[in-house]
Amino acid sequence: MFDHVTLMTAICWVLYNLACHTHYQEQCRQEVMDLMQGRDTEEIEWDDLSSLPFTTMCIKEALRLHSPVLAVTRKYTQDMKLPGDRTVPKGAICLVSIYGTHRNPAVWTNPQEFQPLRFDPANTRGHSSHAFIPFSSGPRNCIGQKFALAELRVVVALTLLRFRLTPGINPDLGTAPGEVRRLPLLVLRAEGGLWLQLESLTSHTSRDD
Repeated sequence: MFDHVTLMTAICWVLYNLACHTHYQEQCRQEVMDLMQGRDTEEIEWDDLSSLPFTTMCIKEALRLHSPVLAVTRKYTQDMKLPGDRTVPKGAICLVSIYGTHRNPAVWTNPQEFQPLRFDPANTRGHSSHAFIPFSSGPRNCIGQKFALAELRVVVALTLLRFRLTPGINPDLGTAPGEVRRLPLLVLRAEGGLWLQLESLTSHTSRDD
């Protein structure tokens, strides 16, 4: 279910949420800088991924709020009895809303807010195993979820090491009234009109992209 397109969308939403929450962005950046301290190269090894717990929390929270896959379907292979003397017949197709589950106030407190600490291990013990399902769940979940999470951590870590993120401005629309126009060092556009502004932490050369 996760492919190059959905992974790209997930990366953009993670970066967008960090751009909108600079205090979390700085915590992630500091975590990455601490990890890379004393190294000659800016490379993330497989064993490094477990050393990015807060960055991982931010990634998961972004996937909760903006899951690239909104729903999955399952076909019943047998009759399924439900409470109230109701039965779902064999052959019926059930749609599971990932978006609805992730934003359900009965499942998540203040579901519209970006709160990475929801995924602190100390706070997840009471969660249902099906409360967070960006990769679906059960025996037919996404077989690439571990790879996708690993790639997300690497891309986010290396991006934060090189750039500071702020919400961008769509150059086709201009600026809002009273807003000061700043020349972005790099503009990243996500599908659907999501704009980010990336400020290089190592270079003062500006360019548009």
